[in-house]
Amino acid sequence: MTSDGTATAEWGRILASRTGAGVGEGLASILSLSGAGDVISFSGGFPDPATFPGEVLADIVRELVLSGDASAFQYGPTEGLPGPRDFIAGRLQDREGRRPEDRELVITSGAIEALELLGKACLDRADVVLVEAPTYLGAIMAFRSFETDVRAVPIDDDGLRVDLLEQALSVGERPKLLYTIPDHQNPAGVSLSMERRLALVDMARRYGLLLIEDVAYREMGFGSERPDSLWALAPDSVVQVGTFSKTFFPGVRLGWAVGPPQVVTELVRAKQVTDQCAGALGQRLLEEYGRRGLLEAQNERARALYGARCRLLLDALENEMPAGVAWTRPGGGFFTWLTLPEGVSAVALAERAMEQRVAFVPGPPFFPDGQGDSNLRLAFSRIREDDIVEGARRLGVMIRRAMEGGA
Repeated sequence: MTSDGTATAEWGRILASRTGAGVGEGLASILSLSGAGDVISFSGGFPDPATFPGEVLADIVRELVLSGDASAFQYGPTEGLPGPRDFIAGRLQDREGRRPEDRELVITSGAIEALELLGKACLDRADVVLVEAPTYLGAIMAFRSFETDVRAVPIDDDGLRVDLLEQALSVGERPKLLYTIPDHQNPAGVSLSMERRLALVDMARRYGLLLIEDVAYREMGFGSERPDSLWALAPDSVVQVGTFSKTFFPGVRLGWAVGPPQVVTELVRAKQVTDQCAGALGQRLLEEYGRRGLLEAQNERARALYGARCRLLLDALENEMPAGVAWTRPGGGFFTWLTLPEGVSAVALAERAMEQRVAFVPGPPFFPDGQGDSNLRLAFSRIREDDIVEGARRLGVMIRRAMEGGA
């Protein structure tokens, strides 16, 4: 009761316990760190605004307005507008070698919504979900929000340890889903080898496991190598989720899910009570921009920019890190992953780093089971070149002090 006798809400009774069940404030914390203007920030995996579309978007909007076609400004079909769906299906045909049927594709409000829809469609309380260790913390949060048992499968420089997965499955483990980022993984920057891709889809078929393939960084490879996607290898056992946040721009909030029609039908049903439909204007902007060849030209510029920053960071780490520190050498994407010497805590280091006006994300949020205190993620996608070198220098100094037992 308040001082005037008015009843107050009992928030502990009213709020759902599942929303606080280990999902934490991870994404919100990273978003806030990345916006600090006086900090050298390796924290948020944001695309650089320099890669975003220019004034041509204003021209496209004007054309849409003058066309008299109201579809861009109206509610749309839950599965997506026909034109954008055709564009995405054609793009998958060009890049993955397979065109999805209409009932195999749904346009989503980003990849994170696709994960939410998969949770609604597939997961019951206490179901087992497997994820890579480490993995995208948003996926851990999404799956845990359905009160599931999220378990970790380790990775190495060649991606998911499929040998350890086989061991778990062969002794009776029966998870419903396995979530993986095969290309330029977040947070580790590693990619799944072709040999392991083939083994993974074989296991999925043998054990009745649905694979969730997140291809957020697949288009951000720095070289020509492009292994087959899991969905192209096994469309009967894989749901591919993707986003245009890295390849178009994040503010449009568009992605897709493509997979077995039995699953996609349920995703569409779940989407009806999530946001009803992805924004029609964004869908039409994407379609018109993409059909003019502008999306591929933009991605080429972005890959060049991020590749140069990655090389600069790797060189800086080579020059500044003390012996005993290891890091991954990504062939694409936005991140590298550091492993600190025994006894050096990334969580404690992160607090001291902020005093030196450097931000990064320590490892624990990327694991579902408390691991990661000796790891940290560095994002190189949205940081100035001179800040990369200076930030690496400051981190090297702090790690040396921590190794020596100093503050």
